[in-house]
Amino acid sequence: MFEVKNYSGDRVKNYELVTKQLAALLEGESNQIANLSNASALLNQFLDRINWVGFYLIEDNELVLGPFQGLPACVRIPLGKGVCGTAAANRETVVVADVHLFPGHIACDAASQSEIVIPLIKDGTLLGVLDIDSPEKNRFDELDKEYLEKFVEKLQEYI
Repeated sequence: MFEVKNYSGDRVKNYELVTKQLAALLEGESNQIANLSNASALLNQFLDRINWVGFYLIEDNELVLGPFQGLPACVRIPLGKGVCGTAAANRETVVVADVHLFPGHIACDAASQSEIVIPLIKDGTLLGVLDIDSPEKNRFDELDKEYLEKFVEKLQEYI
């Protein structure tokens, strides 16, 4: 049975631990929805000062809501629109310190103040994005970006 360990080390060690926990949690499971669901639940338990974490998946050239933790969310996001659509279209992580200053921001939850979005790309194909929102401005920094990208790299082995 999977057991969540306490995150009491420094931030780097905590990120390394949660990525190892992800691998242990997903080992032997090939169902994409199950794996994305557990990944969002794990991040929701791990990250502090967030109000939404989940996935949008590519379907018919737009992002469609996938497994998540948080309040109900926007269901469809066009590529190139908002933070998620921009990250997907550009195939690169987007960190936004203040979502209200991001051109074309899509406000699914009025409480969200900052956001990080990491694309899911496997074998050159865009699968979707990991989206994490915070009710605090400037919540996400370069360390979050680096280690959440590593988390996504590990996740992509199981989806």
